[in-house]
Amino acid sequence: MRDSQKDKTTFREAPFLVIKGFLMGSADIVPGVSGGTMALILGIYERLLNAIKSVNGPFLKAFFSFKWKTAFQELHIRFLIFLFAGIFAALGFFTKVVPLQVYMFTHPEIVYGLFFGLILGSIYILYKTLNEISWEEILMSIVGIGIGLWVVSLVPADTPENPAFVFLSGMISICAMILPGISGSYLLLIMRKYDYLLSNIGMIGGSETMEGIIGLLPFLLGAVVGLAAFSRFLSWLLGKYHSQTISVLIGFLIGSLFVIWPYQNREFVEQVRDTEEIEYTSERAQELMSSEINENLPEYQRLGKVINPDAQFDEFKKVEVETVKKKMIKSNPFLPGISENSDPEANVWGGVIGILIGMIMVGGLDYLREKH
Repeated sequence: MRDSQKDKTTFREAPFLVIKGFLMGSADIVPGVSGGTMALILGIYERLLNAIKSVNGPFLKAFFSFKWKTAFQELHIRFLIFLFAGIFAALGFFTKVVPLQVYMFTHPEIVYGLFFGLILGSIYILYKTLNEISWEEILMSIVGIGIGLWVVSLVPADTPENPAFVFLSGMISICAMILPGISGSYLLLIMRKYDYLLSNIGMIGGSETMEGIIGLLPFLLGAVVGLAAFSRFLSWLLGKYHSQTISVLIGFLIGSLFVIWPYQNREFVEQVRDTEEIEYTSERAQELMSSEINENLPEYQRLGKVINPDAQFDEFKKVEVETVKKKMIKSNPFLPGISENSDPEANVWGGVIGILIGMIMVGGLDYLREKH
């Protein structure tokens, strides 16, 4: 991989790069397979690293000297535009059209089953990239398994949502976009920032757009810092110790699979994110009074205490509306029908189907890559 390699992207391949970007974005948003692994499967991994590394010293010097023509000749601009158009389309699709942050609560077995299948397929694809599997690779995989178990056990059950920790989450998780084997969304999941990120993305385009942007800003800044700092180190690491690095990453995924296992007893804590006062007789208040609240959602609204409850007429009363957010604080995996803590209401076949679909998806993408 040469830093001097120029962008050879043509407009003819733009639709294909957008589709590949969509698949990478889809991979990054689901806690199961990394965008880097997807780039590897789709045959654009080396181009992705070169594009990221094109944001180098000469580019920055020309850019801040207002020599923009020279700067963008250095940058792989067309490749990045087409690829990120697909990535952002995937982010919008999976927060607006198919809101995964909701389905993770309402259909956990199917969704986590899909994630589990994707990560299993990714492990297989990564093993295929190794030219040979010697005792050294096996040993490094065992080390990776230990690292995976250690990382998961160290992550606290609950994490803060202050800007500093959100910045750190962005810096850590973005590395997975270019790192085959580690899912950025998986890291967000174990850092308890996955639903936070999707919820803020989902706010954009509505009345809470500014709140969503403000919530995402620390994450985006962290992502920029993490990407700039990590891409060159990764390029060096994979160039000099490729098989050992991949083996560690495979072990990391194997060691952390139980977090994605679809059959889990999950415990949640409810937190009141926002409270506002509205008229007791308003249409919104009446709707909340008459409709059944679906508490099996990552976020929902409910009525709180009544203001001026002793008022003679309802027109003089007000009522609080609480926005409640659910956060997962603990999960214990089980084998359906076998484990003592098995949940009799678990959607067993939903999990099985999800796993199969995930594995078929990764296998199909790998088949297409080999054919083309």
